[in-house]
Amino acid sequence: MGAKRRGAAAPAPAGKKRGKREALAELGDILRDTALRERAAEAWARGEQLRHEVAAVEPAPFRHGVIPGFLAGAAFAEELRDELLGLGFRGRCNDLLSLRQSEELGESSEPHVAALRHALCEEFRPWLSAVTQIELEPTIDISCAKYEYTDVLLCHDDELEGRRIAFILYLVPPWEKRDGGTLDLYSTDEHFQPQQIVKSLVPSWNTLVFFEVSPVSFHQVSEVLSEEKCRLSVSGWFHGPSTVRPARCIEAPLPRSPHIPYDHEILYEWISLVYLDMDSQAQIQEEFEERSEILLKDFLKKEKYQLLCEALENKDIQWSSQGPANKRLYETAEEDSLPDILDKFLQFLRSEALFLLLSNFTGLKLHFLAPSDEDEDAGEGKATDTTGHSSPKPEQEEAEHYADSKPHQPDQPDNVPEAQDSKTQNSSSTPVCAGELRRWTHGHYTLVHDTQATEFALDLLFFCGCEDWDPEYGGFTSYIAKGEDEELLTVNPEDNCLALVYRDKDTMKFVKYINHRSLARLNKHPNRRGFWDFSFAYYE
Repeated sequence: MGAKRRGAAAPAPAGKKRGKREALAELGDILRDTALRERAAEAWARGEQLRHEVAAVEPAPFRHGVIPGFLAGAAFAEELRDELLGLGFRGRCNDLLSLRQSEELGESSEPHVAALRHALCEEFRPWLSAVTQIELEPTIDISCAKYEYTDVLLCHDDELEGRRIAFILYLVPPWEKRDGGTLDLYSTDEHFQPQQIVKSLVPSWNTLVFFEVSPVSFHQVSEVLSEEKCRLSVSGWFHGPSTVRPARCIEAPLPRSPHIPYDHEILYEWISLVYLDMDSQAQIQEEFEERSEILLKDFLKKEKYQLLCEALENKDIQWSSQGPANKRLYETAEEDSLPDILDKFLQFLRSEALFLLLSNFTGLKLHFLAPSDEDEDAGEGKATDTTGHSSPKPEQEEAEHYADSKPHQPDQPDNVPEAQDSKTQNSSSTPVCAGELRRWTHGHYTLVHDTQATEFALDLLFFCGCEDWDPEYGGFTSYIAKGEDEELLTVNPEDNCLALVYRDKDTMKFVKYINHRSLARLNKHPNRRGFWDFSFAYYE
């Protein structure tokens, strides 16, 4: 359900148009049964269940209805399907969805589409208004969507100003749950956040599903798993008076902390020597300052990388699923359950020595020894020796200040709206970082969402277990401009690679849904269902 444009009023078909034969959509018996309509309205108002052979009303997890045999007569439904399949479709692919969608059908002159639109507005709308007690406007948004293998529409609530009732009419071949493409309905918690899927509606030919759009109407179209079938549907919204919505939930922040005091020896323990060469660092910085991103291949020493990969397979690691589903779904490691080698690598990522090295790679001031913008203006912008052999200013000699600082925990940028930029947040000018170890498998993703704050930050991604990973599986990190779908940058998972990306406060990011194709990788790697990454952000 991706269209967001208000539809036009649907006129009654008025005579034949040249080259088009007139069609008439007749709806099923439910609209003519006054007693059933009254029972449905009573069940809807009381939050009770009503089940009848021609209709069902359900209160949980949010109010919705199911009408099998919505269109009377098989011939019209079949001709409507054929007409829809002849329309032009455009592929849509972003953080939330992957599908093919028609243009808005509010003004379509195709005879069966026009007849359906008329029936929805002039016959079904009054019935819906009577059942839901919502005064619905004589306008609808309406479009057609085709979901094919691996297509998906992830968790969302459909809320947009004026939307009151959503509807979906299925025109599918014989369909089973194993084909995917179910309409999954989520329960919600006390903060109006989705918790878990509690009901899955399997698409069925000529069946219409409708539900009330509300702060708790979280749903998704699960990934289509059939390689042969097309999940064709007509969907849209009826509009009515706007309602008061609760404030969006603000999540707990991810804690940030200053560096851990480790000297340069830790770099020689972990990193390939080429990246410790001062000339190499200067070249990396030059490229990074030009592009704001860089990928450093074979970053770790080979033996260290192999030890990491082996440790990540450890069965004693405790993994926790991260949600809510309208923002993310992946797993993070509980740090107190990690083998020693992984714990040490996390310390490396938080180390003072790495903060300084990242300053040399990027030109950012992530360490007090790193040149500032004023230094660069004065011609002092050279990379700093990571051994610490430089000439710090007198006021910079108190390294203990950083080691003794208490962790600073400003709002997490992924979760808190309207965050200030990091320069304002870190008023002490102490560089900080935040990060986690994540596991990615089929069905995992992150979404751009309207409570996601943005700020200046250096993102670090280090990947493990990505051999033979194909970008068509998903799992790549995509950077986009706020309010836009067009990608600015894509970072694909790649073994033993360190990705560095500098994002500003107008840049957002997401990890693309990992689809069913990823399971084909098990043919070559029977024990490898996904990959891991260490995801960190550093703030000046």
